[in-house]
Amino acid sequence: GKLAITLEESVSDLDQVIVVGTRGKPRTILDSPVPIDNINAAQLLQSGQRNLDQMINFKVPSYNSAHQAISDATAHFDPSELRNLGPSRTLVLVNGKRKNQSALVYVNDTPGKGEVGVDMKSIPASAIKRIEVLRDGASAQYGSDAIAGVINIVLKDRPTDDVQVNLETGITTEGDGATYSADIHKGFALGKSGALTLTASQYHQDPTNRAGEPGGDGLFGVIFGDDAILNGTHPWIQDNPDLGMTIGQAEIDKHSFAANLDLPYGNGNGEFYAFGGYTNRDGKSFALYRAPYWITDDSGLLTPSGRPYTGFQPTFETTIDDVTANIGNKFNFNGWNLDISVGTGSNNVDYFVRNSINPSLGANSPTEFDPGGYKFGHWVENVDLSKSFGNIGIGLGVEARQENFEVRAGQEESYIDGGVQSFPGLQPGNALEADRSNVGVYGTIDYDITGAFLVSGAVRFENYSDFGSNVSWKLATRYLLGGGKGAVRASVSTGFRAPSLHQIYLSNIQTLVSGGTVSNQGTFNNVSPEIKALGIPQLDAETSLNLTAGVTYKVTDAFNLSLDYYNIDLDDRVLFSGEVGFDGDDTQNNAVEEILLAQDVTSIKFFVNALDTKTQGIDFVANYNNIGLGASGDLDLVFAFNWNETEIDGTIQAPGTVGAAGYDIFSRKEQSRVTTARPNTKVSLGMNFNWDKFNAFFNNTYFGEVTWQHATDPSLDQTFAGKVITDLILSYQFQE
Repeated sequence: GKLAITLEESVSDLDQVIVVGTRGKPRTILDSPVPIDNINAAQLLQSGQRNLDQMINFKVPSYNSAHQAISDATAHFDPSELRNLGPSRTLVLVNGKRKNQSALVYVNDTPGKGEVGVDMKSIPASAIKRIEVLRDGASAQYGSDAIAGVINIVLKDRPTDDVQVNLETGITTEGDGATYSADIHKGFALGKSGALTLTASQYHQDPTNRAGEPGGDGLFGVIFGDDAILNGTHPWIQDNPDLGMTIGQAEIDKHSFAANLDLPYGNGNGEFYAFGGYTNRDGKSFALYRAPYWITDDSGLLTPSGRPYTGFQPTFETTIDDVTANIGNKFNFNGWNLDISVGTGSNNVDYFVRNSINPSLGANSPTEFDPGGYKFGHWVENVDLSKSFGNIGIGLGVEARQENFEVRAGQEESYIDGGVQSFPGLQPGNALEADRSNVGVYGTIDYDITGAFLVSGAVRFENYSDFGSNVSWKLATRYLLGGGKGAVRASVSTGFRAPSLHQIYLSNIQTLVSGGTVSNQGTFNNVSPEIKALGIPQLDAETSLNLTAGVTYKVTDAFNLSLDYYNIDLDDRVLFSGEVGFDGDDTQNNAVEEILLAQDVTSIKFFVNALDTKTQGIDFVANYNNIGLGASGDLDLVFAFNWNETEIDGTIQAPGTVGAAGYDIFSRKEQSRVTTARPNTKVSLGMNFNWDKFNAFFNNTYFGEVTWQHATDPSLDQTFAGKVITDLILSYQFQE
């Protein structure tokens, strides 16, 4: 039958019911053999943030996300990840069903370079009831991508008496970054216990600029060998000590719609459900300013008539459409709980470059360009069964998934003869449509040996049409301490991540800056003749071994603690190589250089399984709720801490002819993106004070230091100190 659960305010955080992490009956956070966070809608709002990725960033210490600048489309997605293991190793579910990945590969010099994640900005926060964050490997239960953990986004599903409207606006003290948003939500009752919830939202974000004033151009001064450029005595630099740059968050306009339908039938023995959403997002970010000593002429196309040419700053703009839809039926079949569902999702990103030129076309160049775009979509079909036999719970299931990746070429003017400044368009040779399918079969068992002692296991077989199969398993145990006051828990599991279609098939040519040189760098896909000729193998699955151990304890019903340690060995990580170019020996060309000359590029990059890492960390959370303050006041306190360390295990061997020629495919710069580009320490201290109709939320979040290493010269490494972000939110309820 249908399980109805009511949570009272006095219930401990550890007693909250969660559904992620088990394919059988729901359990509480205390009962779960693995660590799980449960964040409700009110707590998301208390983050002080308006986009979902940043809300989670400020509420879950082991999750990291940061705005990116001057990184093409990456600035419009902002890579996000659990446990600093990369965006592609966090599985995202909506109502327990797999969310599609984004169309974008992060190919610029940002955290998560070379990876693919889920477009978290496409999920409207106003439609969310709660978020469950499973902080443990779960590939044996959910399949690929769950190496770092699982984020399950649960949509609002209850009728509301009124239409709920929320209007917000804000601006930074610098006078930029203005935001305004409008959300509307309504839940309609259907029948005796069904509901249809609808949410629509609109969000606008102005850009910010924190460029500073370096007053000298070490980036391009190397190229032109002009001391005046380097030391800031060049006339244009003296007039523009900020080098014309705009460095900050992108401009965003976002419109979202979400719906969630629950329709029980048969006296609670069955439930028809459907949910989905659509988000359209337009974004504008900025490229490197084209200083007049770099691009010396714009053919009068961008400079107003009668004014001297002073360079120009291209914009990089995107239109992103994200769609998700799922339909399913839950019912009782001969004592088994059966859930049959089918879902689809897609993410489409179109690029636009404006306020720029293709210098090779002279006065005939456009100033606005369509350089192409990407699309990724999937279909997922699930059949899940579960049943309890006394103190034993069984779960069985099968999942079939079809994926499709498309690359659309840009207009000819965007790529011909070097292409448009900032982002040469995708060429017809880059255009493609690729697909694959996979089938996964899993089984789980939960055995309550006693009322306190639980042992659970899971095994999953997955077969992919393009690279083969994988078997993952998991064992977990939990022992309740005396009086149900706490629990000791541990798990060991293997995990896997299938290489994404994007990583297998992506190819393009970009104008980038590396080592003081402006160059055309080519990304060759993993199945191209050039890459095969270099002896670089086809991509295979990443595999992991996950260990987790922890304890939870309720000091009182209001005061509870949890402490967990994790250790993750990740083998055969797919890395996006550094630039492989000319070796400086002009007497003869090696096999790599022959390809460079044939393709008219100065360097190539590619994807390859070549990186092993070891990650370990600690999560600590303490909650003290409902501290009485007089007759009508109370105070909630929460302290959360994460320490995380990732090390590269062994040496990174370049494959095939590339390795034989002695190339370093993963320099110190690339390695630091894996090991030190995210804070390894994050601490949050929050206080929620209620007094009659007055509420105050005060939160301090510490983001630890990050280090970017220079490719070859350690003296040029940069370490950025940790920072504390303080949020203060005050509210007063005038009437109901």
